[in-house]
Amino acid sequence: MDRGDTRSTPVTAPPALDPGRDTFPKLVKANADRLPRKVAIREKDYGIWQSWTWSEYYAEARLIALGLASLGFTRGDKAAIVGDNRPQLYWSVMATQALGGVPVPLYQDSIEREIGYIIDHAEVRFAVAEDQEQVDKLINVRRDCPRLEWIIYDDPRGLRSYTEPFLLSLDQVKERGRAFERAHPGYFEAEVDRGTADDVALICYTSGTTGVPKGVLLSHGNLIVACSIGIQIDGLRSDEEILSYLPMAWIGDHVFSYTQSILTGFTANCPESAATVLHDLKEIAPTYFFAPPRIWENILTTVMVRIEDAGWLKRTLVHVFLELGQDLERRRCSRQPVPLWKRLLYPIGELLVYGPLKDNLGMRRIRRAYTAGEAIGPEIFVFFRGLGLNIKQLYGQTEASVFVSVQNDGDVWLDTVGTPVPGVDIKISPEGEVLYRGPGVFRGYYKNPEATAATIVDGWVRSGDAGFVDEHGHLKIVDRAKDVSRLADGTIFAPKFLENKLKFSPYIKEAVCIGQDRPFVTALLNIDLASVGSWAERRGLAYTSYTDLAQKREVYDLVHQEVARTNKSLAEDRELRGAQLRKFLILHKELDPDDEEITRTRKIRRGYIAQKYAPLIEALYADREHVEVEAKVTYEDGRVGTIRADVKIREVDAGLVEAIR
Repeated sequence: MDRGDTRSTPVTAPPALDPGRDTFPKLVKANADRLPRKVAIREKDYGIWQSWTWSEYYAEARLIALGLASLGFTRGDKAAIVGDNRPQLYWSVMATQALGGVPVPLYQDSIEREIGYIIDHAEVRFAVAEDQEQVDKLINVRRDCPRLEWIIYDDPRGLRSYTEPFLLSLDQVKERGRAFERAHPGYFEAEVDRGTADDVALICYTSGTTGVPKGVLLSHGNLIVACSIGIQIDGLRSDEEILSYLPMAWIGDHVFSYTQSILTGFTANCPESAATVLHDLKEIAPTYFFAPPRIWENILTTVMVRIEDAGWLKRTLVHVFLELGQDLERRRCSRQPVPLWKRLLYPIGELLVYGPLKDNLGMRRIRRAYTAGEAIGPEIFVFFRGLGLNIKQLYGQTEASVFVSVQNDGDVWLDTVGTPVPGVDIKISPEGEVLYRGPGVFRGYYKNPEATAATIVDGWVRSGDAGFVDEHGHLKIVDRAKDVSRLADGTIFAPKFLENKLKFSPYIKEAVCIGQDRPFVTALLNIDLASVGSWAERRGLAYTSYTDLAQKREVYDLVHQEVARTNKSLAEDRELRGAQLRKFLILHKELDPDDEEITRTRKIRRGYIAQKYAPLIEALYADREHVEVEAKVTYEDGRVGTIRADVKIREVDAGLVEAIR
């Protein structure tokens, strides 16, 4: 496609929203009337799944809203929502919206400084927290956030001795709601009726990859129309089951677990904790599943560790059929013919390997699955599709209410993110940046007109991603536009592409590639403690900590093999063969959002890392075999510690790289 051309999917323009169903509280009321006994949401607590119907969902949110009104909550007020996925927190989102307020979800693992910034910037008056951990953070930040008046909590464990007058339990709030209703009959219904599609439904803060987070303003209309299009694409039904485990502060969870659940009436399921997600996934066996690449990588790592722990015969059988499934999928996605004998073997693989593996993961019932948030490595994508999972790539942004482009059933290519969703236009700027417009486009950044004007230009949103539309009309994302550069010899350098290839390895958890204007590519790596720890235990290799394990010669040898595999793959690409890795080191600590090295959505803060690890990066380009480091680490409670290590530097097949160059 010539740059500047526009591509879109022709569809009938979305109909105007029915005023009786143009906000989420109105839609939940409709569900309570239409599907009163259908399960709307479940939560696993103390090992037992508890359920609430749509009529109960509506009633619970209604009581919370009335309780908030009794505390002085008025139209336009902001309510912070923080904690793991819990029905009570989803009800609090709806309760806030019912009163014409705006929910501001926060990442539950945020440190106090991050929470304090958003609460102050968003002018939050009310906060609804899951438990004592979140309450403690909110109490501490309240000293510097004078607008924060009330803190409300769900789980009372550990809070009985707290006497702060601004602290209330959700049960107390609901009791106040009952009293308020007796004094103000019809108040809730009148407030819900006042809501319109143009009202702001959510302030969703960006991850802050390049600076402080920005508050994205999304209206009810933005989310309802954009998510209705997503429902239309996949034919979602009210009998879907979804696992709601992603952070509520991330737009992905709000779209799939809240918006689409309300629009279709399907059931959202909240796991007991982050530690039980894979177990709870198996129990629920969802029909609809969404995960960013990091989750797919973690699942793959778990699978590979289990395979390596198996006996020789079973391990060999599994590897043979996994390779068969992946080869078939590569051929399908590249539109190459599939040999008959391989097609005949696949059902045997389904019986012996793919089916049991999907059962074990809780994925046999999945009708459709998505990956989004950032680029997924093609090897990881092929692995899951090779199992027979209908996993597809979705390209979107918070600023678009998620949906920009999507791979459609039967039209999946490995290296694309699909075609524009109905109603969305995409074009490529002369500089190669992806621009889009559509019904889900946000209203602007809260209290940041400069950033809004820089992002929405002549009605088009500047995505910040470099890409192009291929001859099939599919969008290809290369990398973040600002990150794509060249090596000193002119070779294209797309760090995210290289990092995804490295992270296909079950032993590499995180990678940061360096190369802009440099003579060759190097990498800072994190090992995956679970998989490398398991590998070490099988070999009787003792270690005391991540730092100790990461610097062992045997671990460097293991990771060296994985880097060599990546280089072999790059050698087959005419454009990128010059971007093979020449040197790497294994970092002495894991990259951590608490240390501001990655965002809460695990996106790399390249500028910060380049500054923080400058001595290590310079050592990679010097004639050195190791470098001593001392680093500060920040714990979630704000404490600061120090790590000291002697980090080794490893050169990777320099002769082979030079020969290929």
